[in-house]
Amino acid sequence: MQGMFSIEGDFILDQGFVINERENLVFLTVPALSACSGVTHAYTTRRGGTSLEPYASLNMGLHVGDDPERVIANRQRACRLLGADISQMVAGQQVHGAKVVTVGNSFCGRGSMSRDDAIPGVDALVTAEPGVLLSSYYADCVPLFFMDPVRKVVALAHAGWKGTVLRIGAATVNHMQQEHGCKAGDIIAGIGPSIGPCCYEVDAPVIKQVEGCLPGHAGLARPGKPGKWWLNLPEVNRRVLLEAGIRSENITMAGYCTSCRNDLFFSHRGENGWTGRMASLIMLTGG
Repeated sequence: MQGMFSIEGDFILDQGFVINERENLVFLTVPALSACSGVTHAYTTRRGGTSLEPYASLNMGLHVGDDPERVIANRQRACRLLGADISQMVAGQQVHGAKVVTVGNSFCGRGSMSRDDAIPGVDALVTAEPGVLLSSYYADCVPLFFMDPVRKVVALAHAGWKGTVLRIGAATVNHMQQEHGCKAGDIIAGIGPSIGPCCYEVDAPVIKQVEGCLPGHAGLARPGKPGKWWLNLPEVNRRVLLEAGIRSENITMAGYCTSCRNDLFFSHRGENGWTGRMASLIMLTGG
């Protein structure tokens, strides 16, 4: 395990995502995706919604105990932001796995207003069809955005530590290549806000699995209390994407720790498990 440690253990704080505000709703975007034609996207924050404490205010999660009507109203606000309707939204029942599924227009609406009809057992969604609004939900896990601007394919992946060590990022890239003819070198990726190594303490079994995922990689964790380590989960995902063939210059890191910045983000650890969810959203517009 020693090879995984960095001396400093610093978080990459380039803060490459851009903070935007529109209609009182605060959201983040990836400059490289914003520069592409034919796509719209956003990563929501906790600001600009209708939910009450402890979900205040833009809670996008239907599974956390919030009033469903408020969550649906929040989702409608976010959809309108992207020029879409909630009926176009697609969500998976995230299970911290590495299953990747391509969805099309026939999937629109699944999981948008009820978790009961979300696509089961799925943590990554891919589409090549305009008008399909992919969505994924977070409160410390790592959000992954993907777009191939050549083949016009987009994807989202949800990478908690379990999905990360299962290499869900690489699985998504492989799916885009095998099912849609994408080339890894063409893919643009964004690694969104998540809990950082400043706040993400894990135990030896987790570190062992991370080491199995990326053997021989240094700088992924630093020692904490006896039997504990501070893990840089976004960096683990970045290296998985590099190994999958995405070019370093095509990866943007958000650089925000969700636990540190609970003024802006929900954090499961930072708020003792009683909190809302942010959403990553992406849709081809056909332009």
